[in-house]
Amino acid sequence: MSDDSFIREVNEELRQDQFKALWKRFGTIAIAVAALVIAGTAAFVGYEYWTTSRANESGDAFARALTLVDEGSTAEALAALETLETEGYGSYPLLARMRSATILADEGRADEAVAKFDAVAADGSAPQALRDIARLRAAFILVDAGSYADVAARVEPLTADGNAMRHSAREALGLAAWKEGDRENALALFGQIIDDPQAPSGVKDRAQLMSELIAGSGPASN
Repeated sequence: MSDDSFIREVNEELRQDQFKALWKRFGTIAIAVAALVIAGTAAFVGYEYWTTSRANESGDAFARALTLVDEGSTAEALAALETLETEGYGSYPLLARMRSATILADEGRADEAVAKFDAVAADGSAPQALRDIARLRAAFILVDAGSYADVAARVEPLTADGNAMRHSAREALGLAAWKEGDRENALALFGQIIDDPQAPSGVKDRAQLMSELIAGSGPASN
């Protein structure tokens, strides 16, 4: 046997002995770590599948409820949305509450609709933009079904300069003020919309129309 062959065999035996020693010392740990990695991966994949399935089921349920609304089956739609509010996943319970409130408003059930919108507005877990939209929706219902104070309680904070929803909030307050015969306040609110260069054209056009109507007429009757 040549010196090179002998040295290679010795090195191989040494490596095998070192490997055996390392495996004896750390083999159990290595197996445990591998098992944890496999279990963690399986759990993550399972959770992803579970959440996706729940979201898909809630989305399908929401779509069915909207179809019922289109078909005129509002009672069934409200029942389906109520189930989704409590059993839905992700953002669908919140969307179901908003849609239920809209249906109730369309049905003339103002008190119930306002209560639904108020509940969304008070939900600290909901996105702020959606909470503000709920405040606006309740306020516009209360223009007819409530008082100026009711409307102001919901949207007055939104009228501040810089608030993205200030134009609609001022419109709701202006309508409520005019309804109660407060022409000066109504004209001031609509004037703020007209003078705001960032006001959407639709809101600005309505404000201009209301200003002209108020200026040319007496106080609105309650």
